[in-house]
Amino acid sequence: MKKMFPPLARALAIVLPLALVSPPAIAAEKPSNILPPQEVADGWIQLFDGETLFGWAPRGDARWEVREGAIHYVPGSGGGFLCTTTEFADFKLHTEFWIDDQANSGIFLRGPAQGELALGNVYEVNLFDAHEKWPTGSINEVAKARAAQKTAGRWNDLDITAEGDHLRVTLNGETTVDARDSKLSRGILALQNYQGKGHVRFRNLKLKPLGLTSIFNGKDLTGWKEIPGRKSVYSVTPEGWLNVKNGNGDLQSETEYGDFVFQLEIISNGTHLNSGVFFRAIRGEFWSGYESQIRNQWEGDNRAKPVDYGTGGLYNRQPARRVVSNDREWFTQTIVAQGPHLATWVNGVQVTDFTDTRPPQKSARQGYRAEAGVLSLQGHDPTTDLSFRNLRIVELPPARP
Repeated sequence: MKKMFPPLARALAIVLPLALVSPPAIAAEKPSNILPPQEVADGWIQLFDGETLFGWAPRGDARWEVREGAIHYVPGSGGGFLCTTTEFADFKLHTEFWIDDQANSGIFLRGPAQGELALGNVYEVNLFDAHEKWPTGSINEVAKARAAQKTAGRWNDLDITAEGDHLRVTLNGETTVDARDSKLSRGILALQNYQGKGHVRFRNLKLKPLGLTSIFNGKDLTGWKEIPGRKSVYSVTPEGWLNVKNGNGDLQSETEYGDFVFQLEIISNGTHLNSGVFFRAIRGEFWSGYESQIRNQWEGDNRAKPVDYGTGGLYNRQPARRVVSNDREWFTQTIVAQGPHLATWVNGVQVTDFTDTRPPQKSARQGYRAEAGVLSLQGHDPTTDLSFRNLRIVELPPARP
């Protein structure tokens, strides 16, 4: 086994992946790759927008750049990794890779958020046809590929499923590994060049979180509790949607969540309406917790300049780098919370990537809150008229020590 090295629908930006302030201005053009609407509705998110390395961070000497809609290893820059800043637990992952016969590469799963990537703290799906023990499509030290394939010199499809201890790899439509291993349950993903040789590139990186369950039955508000004495009216429509009109108001989940993946569909039934999804909020306390903003408004013709943090922006923390969604159209929002790291996607496009470095406080309004809390749906003001559907969530396994 190799020795490791230590350490949207329309979105265009190059920013520090762990930025603690507003991302810099980005271009307003469309990206080159957009998830189909059905994939967005099914819960898929982009890990790579086709234009920038937003949501990724390097470890080791290797340098990476974006060219022609793909992530390229910069030849001769040394060995190392390009890592997601967000951790995932159970998921389906799809990518395409191109590799020559010199590069020794791999895709790493459930690795530590910081520090060294090494055997025992990460799974590696090997990408190296010439490896004597673990040829392309193998999971190193877990299972050898059932049949060797020649992948060098062409684009290849790779699909990986990690669901609990069940790990499955499909290479160009052929299952190469179907194995069980329970050592690791959560972590970052990483792209590798091991020895700094050759050429390797990746494109169309996308992921679908698994294990989410519904928290709204489409019939009534079972499982939710409204803070009394407020003006918002929460109801269930004949279509089975959760609707809020008027404001202000706050509807909270009865269950508390700490580290999680939360996906829901939202429609704003007016122009530039203001609302939000709160999380790690304090039960019974009005408008507490972190807030993922809902506001489909931007300056002029530039969606890269959101008004009031923009849809998917983390209110008072980090604006959305682009307003992806539109009023009067259903859109899907994904919120991932892992300790101090928070990230959001709108219609599959990552729009925030934030780490909270503030001192701990009981309320996320005043400081970093690690404790679990309720989710809440905001009614903002008398103009409020929004609907929500397909609310689903999965709690993540505990972070490694």
